[in-house]
Amino acid sequence: MPQEVPLIRMVPASPFLGLVEFAPGFAPRVGISHVLFDFDGTLSLIRQGWPDVMVPMFVEMLPPRPGETEADLARLAFEDIMRLNGKQTIYQMIQLADRVRERGGTPRDPLWYKHEYLTRLEVRIRHRIEALESGRSAPDDLLVHGSRSLLEELRRRNLPLYLASGTDEVFVRREADLLGLTPFFGSHIYGALDDYRKFSKKMVIDRILRDHQIPGSQLLAFGDGYVEIQNTKEAGGLAVAVASDEAANGSGRMDEWKRQRLLGVGADVVIPDFRDARALLDRILRTPA
Repeated sequence: MPQEVPLIRMVPASPFLGLVEFAPGFAPRVGISHVLFDFDGTLSLIRQGWPDVMVPMFVEMLPPRPGETEADLARLAFEDIMRLNGKQTIYQMIQLADRVRERGGTPRDPLWYKHEYLTRLEVRIRHRIEALESGRSAPDDLLVHGSRSLLEELRRRNLPLYLASGTDEVFVRREADLLGLTPFFGSHIYGALDDYRKFSKKMVIDRILRDHQIPGSQLLAFGDGYVEIQNTKEAGGLAVAVASDEAANGSGRMDEWKRQRLLGVGADVVIPDFRDARALLDRILRTPA
């Protein structure tokens, strides 16, 4: 588990309505020109609870060692899964195959595990998809609190937006449509592929910098997984960690596990949701509007 990260600066007062935490090295970036978003847990809540599907599947597939309980296997699975959170799902399945092999079992192909997991997850989230399709749920019901306000504010400031997810691209595009997010991102929606070597969040970041001939310092990213935070910091960008409390959307509380993990990989700012979208952008961009 990640080492405990001490509290840095919590700002519960004006101009912020909620909690905003700044790392010691935070400094505004007046030159930000492009913005990258993760999808699940950062914007979308359609797949909220996905670990409750993946962990039991890992436990079911893992050969137990003598004296090992189901709870022991669940802890191992959770640590493996969350360590890879933010990467394409296939990497978690490669880890599962490796664990099966090291325990003396014969693993299936990681792609089989991935498709089996997606089938099980689809059963769990189908009611949310159907509720959006039928209009029983409003799109904002399944967005992290304040997401649309943030996206509208970024668009008002003429900043191009990109979406990159470890979830399969076909599902990301479907769910972005259902949530009314496609107009914000246009063709810049990217997700995992069965040929996992052809996609990564780092590839998306590299493409943004290359195609627009900009330095990494002009990139701003929002994410709730360590991969997009780490990749952004490695490129020289500014990273906002969304420690979203997915099970209690709008509570204003930070998920402490996410907070610790994301500060640990260099996040510049940590927020629970986007209730302070405009004030946060004013602080980051140093351009009150």
